[in-house]
Amino acid sequence: MKKRFIAGAACPACQQIDTLRVWRENNIDKVECVSCDYHDSRLPDSAQQSHSGAESAENVIGIFKPE
Repeated sequence: MKKRFIAGAACPACQQIDTLRVWRENNIDKVECVSCDYHDSRLPDSAQQSHSGAESAENVIGIFKPE
């Protein structure tokens, strides 16, 4: 897993510039500040659009539950 710094980005918690690094772990984008220990994680934009609320529920035909 390669962690990369985000050039010119300011940390939302401590407002320090050039201290945020980002990487992807299990298809989840992770961000952390090396200065204040701020952490954030979220699904990539493409995954958020494909998993949007009621629209994906309409596409479900049924759920298989093995007994």
